[in-house]
Amino acid sequence: MKCEVISIGDELLIGQTINTNASWIGEQINILGFTISHCLVISDLKNDIINALDQAYKRSDIIIITGGLGPTNDDITKHTLTEYFNTYLELDIEIEKNIIDYFTNRNLPILQSNRDQALIPKSCQVLPNSRGSASGMWFEKNGVVFISLPGVPYEMKGIMNDHVFSRLLALKGDENIIINKTIRTHGMGESFLAEVIKSWEKKLANENIKLAYLPSPGIVKLRLSIIGKDRKSSEEKLNSYILKLKKLIPEQIYGYDTDTMEGVVSNLLKEKKHTLSTAESCTGGNISKMITSISGSSSFFNGSVVTYTNKSKSQLLDVNDQVIEKHGAVSQQVVEQMAKNVRLKFDSDYGISTSGIAGPTGGTADKPVGTVWIAVASEEKVISKKLNLGYNRERNIHVSSLSVLNLLRLELIKN
Repeated sequence: MKCEVISIGDELLIGQTINTNASWIGEQINILGFTISHCLVISDLKNDIINALDQAYKRSDIIIITGGLGPTNDDITKHTLTEYFNTYLELDIEIEKNIIDYFTNRNLPILQSNRDQALIPKSCQVLPNSRGSASGMWFEKNGVVFISLPGVPYEMKGIMNDHVFSRLLALKGDENIIINKTIRTHGMGESFLAEVIKSWEKKLANENIKLAYLPSPGIVKLRLSIIGKDRKSSEEKLNSYILKLKKLIPEQIYGYDTDTMEGVVSNLLKEKKHTLSTAESCTGGNISKMITSISGSSSFFNGSVVTYTNKSKSQLLDVNDQVIEKHGAVSQQVVEQMAKNVRLKFDSDYGISTSGIAGPTGGTADKPVGTVWIAVASEEKVISKKLNLGYNRERNIHVSSLSVLNLLRLELIKN
């Protein structure tokens, strides 16, 4: 069954808001085994919405629409759909009650525009929204399904998880299923990785397994896809090839599917009952932010110091002034002292550190922009590594953070 996503909103067209809804829906629908045929972004204009619906109706089986269901005058999706399906709006008492409860529980005033969100097209099936006031709607026309959802990602995802996915699977029935598995790697660029695993990749075609390379800063995702009628045997086939891949690049694979580097490292620290502290210079607290985004990180994360200047490195972390003067702040000697001393300061099992030139200014002939040193210290030893990155500041901070966490991950696995 072919699916199509229509995203409504001028803010998406002009780049004011990133269209994360379409990417999330596409990923989730693909996991369920549906084919995504088209993805459109259109303006908040009635004629544009109707034209998009007409085109989608001709070529797709399932059309998922997001946006334009709010209480303001520019939210016209519901009224346009009412006209498109030649129906009328009527008050849904249950939804009205839920809206009243939603605002009352938050001590917020209820405006007439909020109450009007309980007016629902007569011919649709309501998809309740437990996270907001705009209901989702399910229409059917000659076997084609139209699903209209709020544009707020939190609310859209809630309705999809609560009501839409199960209905779509019921529609799909006994059709072939598509099974995807994503392998997350760090430490090899896309072209070098492709060279290392090319013999493994050639064998995939014989098993009707498709491979896609999905590179991003510091990470290359390998997505394996297989089509079949039996989920169990298809998954077993995929897993057998993943095991073969792990033998080729054992240090580069850090996780699968939705795993994150910080999540994997956090789980290892919890599992081994180890603690961590961080000393950051060029990453400016980014590593701490990544770690503390994980629920329960207080059980293993003891604290962090951002020592952005030479003075703060010596005053807060006792880095030797003479070492800084001789080797510079961006050096193996300094970053190793930072890792060792932050571990001691916070009485942690592990200390990690970064020091580098994030750019785009500040580089020299000896230490160009993108030169970064990272280190991991434990009670037994200190290991460090030099990174040679590019000129993009945001990318350098991100990749440096991933790299030092990966260095820690490898140490945790060994120990």
